[in-house]
Amino acid sequence: MGLRSFFDRIEPQFLKGGRFEKYFPVYEMVESFIYTPKTVTTVAPHARSYIDMKRIMTYVVIATIPCILFGMYNTGLQTNMAIAEYGASGWRAAIIEALGIGFNPANPLANILHGLLYFLPIYIVTLIAGGIFEVIFAVVRGHEVNEGFLVTSMLYTLIMPASAPLWQVALGIIFGVVIGKEVFGGTGKNFLNPALVGRAFLYFAYPAQMSGDRIWTPVDGFSGATALSVSASDGVASLPEHGISWMDAFVGTIQGSFGETSTIACLLGLAFLLATKIANWRLIVGCLGGMIAFSSLLNVIGSDSNPMFAMPWYWHLVVGGYAFGLVFMVTEPVSASHTNVGRYIYGALIGFMVVMIRVINPAFPEGMMLAILFGNVFAPLIDYFVVQANIKRRAKRNV
Repeated sequence: MGLRSFFDRIEPQFLKGGRFEKYFPVYEMVESFIYTPKTVTTVAPHARSYIDMKRIMTYVVIATIPCILFGMYNTGLQTNMAIAEYGASGWRAAIIEALGIGFNPANPLANILHGLLYFLPIYIVTLIAGGIFEVIFAVVRGHEVNEGFLVTSMLYTLIMPASAPLWQVALGIIFGVVIGKEVFGGTGKNFLNPALVGRAFLYFAYPAQMSGDRIWTPVDGFSGATALSVSASDGVASLPEHGISWMDAFVGTIQGSFGETSTIACLLGLAFLLATKIANWRLIVGCLGGMIAFSSLLNVIGSDSNPMFAMPWYWHLVVGGYAFGLVFMVTEPVSASHTNVGRYIYGALIGFMVVMIRVINPAFPEGMMLAILFGNVFAPLIDYFVVQANIKRRAKRNV
């Protein structure tokens, strides 16, 4: 009650004509984070709904919790296994040793705590660097600081490798927030996914720190190939020889970014988003359909020189960032298509493109990030043609 009175007492200072009028977005950000916004519609029509922007963003963050927890566990697991061979060094190792936890990969608690020491710095840097620019644009434009950054910051963190330098983490999220969103007007007006924009910028600007076999496990001297890079060079049939089974890929105990490795964790998040009606199932169906259809076609065509032609759809589903992108990026409502038919087409386009990039382009075995950004660009065009087709069909009906 005292905190509510405090906000009510200082609010006039931030309203129009007040001493701190220009900083109202900062006040509103803090006040609305703690309490439900007091704003209501004042003119007709009035639509009652339990879903608002804050609830949507909160639900998406909740849906990422399985990926966060398993991401920390798998990062710690991969790191502790590498330490057994190469030894430990750095401030994180000093903290682990001081706590007496040890580096035993068979100890789940040791894995989670070790992974936490990599996750937290990246997430904190993301929040601070990106949040500063969110607030700057809000103050200059005089609009509210939107909760959308909470989702952007979490998704961005989960698609980063654990070994990413923190200054590059900051640079990437700033680029994603400014170029991917704010230059178009802010949350709700961007046509590209800001988290993916930041990650793509880092991939092309600093490829040595964002790609290759040495970036996934942050232990000096360790090199661990991802399932996709192994498949691209030796074929999917060679994965068991490298200690990677389909179940390993499904569960997520393989090399990869923080939150992308576990398909089952992504599916738990998807179940929550579908149950709360945050994610649209048509986007999921379209993306799965496009991926399954095109990968099956390439399986039939085959290739003597490219082993990726032989990768079946159920391997595409569990390796790389496909599952994570499918659940949290493809379903992102702002940058996706908004018509029902368009959602099928948009999802199918991304499913087709991810297989196209992975299989046809041997220089880039991942593909999901670029496929989604490609889909973002074409989403408005897809909706335009769907709407025009509806208009023509209705016009003929009324002739």
